[in-house]
Amino acid sequence: MTSPLPRIPAASPPPDILLVEDNALEVELTVRPLHEVDPGSRIEVVRDGEEALDFLFGRGQFRHRSGALPPRLILLNLRLPKLDGFEVLRAVRTNSRTSLAPVVVLTSSDDPRELAQCYKLGANSCVQKPVRADALRNVLQTVARYWLDHNQTPPGPALPLV
Repeated sequence: MTSPLPRIPAASPPPDILLVEDNALEVELTVRPLHEVDPGSRIEVVRDGEEALDFLFGRGQFRHRSGALPPRLILLNLRLPKLDGFEVLRAVRTNSRTSLAPVVVLTSSDDPRELAQCYKLGANSCVQKPVRADALRNVLQTVARYWLDHNQTPPGPALPLV
C-alpha cells in the first residue's frame, strides 16, 4: 500500500492592493478609504522599498510568496527608506513576473521632473495626493474603483508576443 501524497497548503490569493508607504499616518489615511470602497479587499502594507521588493519577489520574510501572482494594484510612494520609489518601480518593471502589474505612484510632490521620471520608468499613473483629508479620500476611492473594478489586469506573468 502506498502512502498518501503530502498535502501542500493552498497558496493564499495575492492581495488586491500592495501599499508601499513608510508613514503610519499616511497608511491610515490611505487604507481606510480603500476599505470603504470594498470592505473585503485584501490590502498589504510594506514600509520601505526593500520590503516592497521582498514582498513582490518572494524573498526574505516573504519567501512563502515565492512564485505568487503580483497584487492587482501597487500604490507606491516615492520617498521611501532603503530604496526609493524610483528604484522599486525600475525593479518591478524589469522583472517578468511583475512587469505588467499596475503601479500608481502616490506623491505629494508637483515636480514635473519626478512625474516624467515615473512615467519613463513605467508607472501606469501618477496621482498627487491632496492635502485635505476629504479630497484625499475621494482621490483614493476613485483610483481604487478604476483599477479594481474597471481595469482588466493581466492574467499573470508577462507572456511573449507571438
